[in-house]
Amino acid sequence: MAESIEIYDSTLRDGAQAEGIAFSLKDKLLLARRLDALGVHYIEGGWPNPTNPKDLAFFQEVGKLGLRAKVTAFGSTRRASNPPEEDAILNTLLLAGTQSVALFGKSWTLHAEDVLGTSLDENLRLIEDSVAFLIARGREVIYDAEHFFDGYKADAAYAVETLLAAQRGGARVLVLCDTNGGTLTGELAAIVEDVLGKIETPFGIHCHNDAGVAVANTLAAVERGAVQVQGTFNGYGERCGNANLCAVIPNLELKMGRMTIGREKVQDLARFSRLLSEIANAYHDHRQPYVGESAFAHKGGAHIDGVMKVTRSFEHVPPDSVGNERRFLVSDQSGGSTIVSKLRRTLPGIQKKDPLVGRVLERVKQLENAGYQFEAAEGSFELLARRVEGAYTDPFKLVNFRTINRKTAGAAEEAEAIVKVEVHGEIVHTVASGDGPVNALDRALRKALEQEFPSIRDVRLEDYKVRVLSSADGTAAKVRVLIESSDGAGAWGTVGVSENIIEASWIALADSLHYKLMKDARSVERRDVSAAG
Repeated sequence: MAESIEIYDSTLRDGAQAEGIAFSLKDKLLLARRLDALGVHYIEGGWPNPTNPKDLAFFQEVGKLGLRAKVTAFGSTRRASNPPEEDAILNTLLLAGTQSVALFGKSWTLHAEDVLGTSLDENLRLIEDSVAFLIARGREVIYDAEHFFDGYKADAAYAVETLLAAQRGGARVLVLCDTNGGTLTGELAAIVEDVLGKIETPFGIHCHNDAGVAVANTLAAVERGAVQVQGTFNGYGERCGNANLCAVIPNLELKMGRMTIGREKVQDLARFSRLLSEIANAYHDHRQPYVGESAFAHKGGAHIDGVMKVTRSFEHVPPDSVGNERRFLVSDQSGGSTIVSKLRRTLPGIQKKDPLVGRVLERVKQLENAGYQFEAAEGSFELLARRVEGAYTDPFKLVNFRTINRKTAGAAEEAEAIVKVEVHGEIVHTVASGDGPVNALDRALRKALEQEFPSIRDVRLEDYKVRVLSSADGTAAKVRVLIESSDGAGAWGTVGVSENIIEASWIALADSLHYKLMKDARSVERRDVSAAG
């Protein structure tokens, strides 16, 4: 049977200390439910101290959710001037009402003497007394040895004494913390091996990523007997972040033969990672191992050809093992295999030698030379391919458009768009206003088309990005506009390029609606074929 490793999640506490990350009470309760469903063993909810009413409220509310995971309150050892019974921090930890408490204390002589301003002996008493106080009141204590590795390097004997103090107090797990995140993996492994012969209590690991090795350090500690790993999803955390559980968990489960949340739950990692980014209102790191959108994205022609023949030739694990998916990127580096893989979505039987493959590839390379990119614009690529094939004729065409902006001092900006489009040989002329020229243009275009094509009312803009392609040209630079759209049943990306940002936006907007109409037509074709069968 595989050795089991406890997953201790600190996203709601340590992760919330990341620059630009702030969770509301509602966010934290939602994430607690999702973390519990994912199967983590501990959910660190925050530091319930009198100056943090949001975390106090979280602990009051989370107890009503009936979670299986152990929700854990986090706090420090008592103040040197207070006996445990009168210490506000310890008593507030009790007030949180959690079965489990994470308590941190000082392992580094520098912190004990210069930060706490106490003696080394008194620091040992603070640790032992605080742990024992909570244990005596029925709490399970996880002891976080803050700055343990820096403390060990400064005074190894004293750092170990702090662990022994927590052990005497009755801590269930002694967690070795690389709080500054600067310990390299070989050094960390050697320290862990030395400590193992001096403590009897099981140990865990908590690593920050300031040297870029938090995941490697976590895995090295597990190899040496750690029973608990602490980290955050997406690696959120103070400064450069914490050990990323989105990488730690699949490495343990898929590569090291350890049981964590279980293989079935590991398949939910990519979905949870993206949900967390949405709730945190943060960019989802496309290059994140395992769960990033680029983790199984192939761009080089030789790579794609290899993957199509033998998937493991360029993939270290199957994408679906972590809930991700394989993607083939269309670019000027693409070969015929890339185009074939994309075309097979709508032309299942197409082969590499088909003349259409060469024609589409040539058109892609022409457009990429002009500044287009289709890696995140699969809607525009599919339209391109269908147009080259002759299987799609645009049901509407631009005649002309004009946008007008008015800005009066002290008043909001007004934008107006005038659009002429040709629909089935007829000219439709519409005018619309909006929050800006692109919004006005979008509204005018929809106004011109919705009567003839009512399904475009379902299309909503999900994201809009602008990239300057030639910054040396200043305000005359060519720009690329990437739009992501959705109709509730699916999402697609479209792209436009021009020296005029409004024209680039028009191209991307028009393609987004063309894609919807092409998608609808394809659905009708499938229904007709099914009915005929």
